[in-house]
Amino acid sequence: MKVLFISPGWPKGRLWGELSFRFPSLSLAAIAAVTPSDWDVALCDDHLERIDFGIDADLIALTAMTPQASRAYEIAAGFKKLGKTVVMGGFHASNLPEEALTHVDAVVAGEGEAVWPRLLADFSQGRLQRLYKPDSMMNMADIPVARREIFKGKGYLLTNTIQTTRGCPFDCEFCSVTAFYGRNYRKRPVEQVLAELQELRKANSFIFFVDDNIVADRTYALSLFQGMKGIGFKWLSHAPIDFAGDRELMRAAGESGCVGMFVGFESLSQESLSAMGKVTNRAQSFIADAKAFRDNGIGILGSFVLGYDGDTPDIFPKLLRFCEDARLEAAIFPILTPYPGTKVRMRLEAEGRLISNDWRDYDMEHINYQPKGMAIQELQDGYDWLNSSFYSFASMYRRIFKLHRSVQVFGPMNIGFRAAIRRKGSEV
Repeated sequence: MKVLFISPGWPKGRLWGELSFRFPSLSLAAIAAVTPSDWDVALCDDHLERIDFGIDADLIALTAMTPQASRAYEIAAGFKKLGKTVVMGGFHASNLPEEALTHVDAVVAGEGEAVWPRLLADFSQGRLQRLYKPDSMMNMADIPVARREIFKGKGYLLTNTIQTTRGCPFDCEFCSVTAFYGRNYRKRPVEQVLAELQELRKANSFIFFVDDNIVADRTYALSLFQGMKGIGFKWLSHAPIDFAGDRELMRAAGESGCVGMFVGFESLSQESLSAMGKVTNRAQSFIADAKAFRDNGIGILGSFVLGYDGDTPDIFPKLLRFCEDARLEAAIFPILTPYPGTKVRMRLEAEGRLISNDWRDYDMEHINYQPKGMAIQELQDGYDWLNSSFYSFASMYRRIFKLHRSVQVFGPMNIGFRAAIRRKGSEV
């Protein structure tokens, strides 16, 4: 039998749909790894290739984040029209299984590795259930090596992606990670990770850790970084800004090859940081913290959530000045997005401030709620101005003109974001 895994594309005219550098879905490679050997496996990335609805697959398996959900449902309808069985997992279907089940035959809610073999067995025996949900979280030692061969021939910039931990111990109200995993922070055995890294090094010297917070357990992270030293990787991941306060751990990360981290600054207002539950962030130390990253050879892709209740129209020029003063190598400026399952959605819903459930607009570029500190159009215009200004050549020069080892990553990243923003603007 044959299963076709599909990663739905992002719409053209949206930032994430216009970016030329693409990373594969590690979650699909993880599910492929627990697929029994008597099943043939294929992958289709809707962003990179045309979907063959006439394919001879017995089962169609979709994954989707919320802004991809509408496209996933369109794809599901196309296959079901031809009599195919379609199943769906991922963040959106896990949070809204009842909705997803109006479009597909079965939903996997939560971590799929634990239930995927049972779903395939049930399908083979003609007794597919509607909902598959694991009884408990995965034992991290049981997670198999991702089946990355499904990425071959797809034209991805990088297929060396890996996950060492799942979850985050913090509880930011806007974050869908906590909604999916809870506040459990689980770790794969370091020796398993290092063995997998040795194999990945044969293919490429760059690697991206998709962990949501790779340094949440200091002892674990230090052991991992020390074990990576000398392997020869240049790597990126996610870390909170207070990572800057642990100079020993940061030095170990730099020495192991870390060239960049995604860092959630989120706001320049301490009041807003407290409101969103960002308990580790201290706005008054952001400049010094950013310098500590840079001093260890680690560039920053900063993230700032726009549209919190304390934000007014003057936040946009303030953010641009801060990013340039802190010399952030790159940044994204997501508009506050009330994803299903998050605390911020529950709050805005209770306050009667949600204005749209069009999932296509849950892409962090569009406004789906009524802001407090400015008009909807002011927030939208400010978002557009900030992105264009930050990725102007003048701002890029101010931020990254000095030679730094992270420029090899962040230089092309800036050019890529600039090109995507310009393409997006031309299609509006």
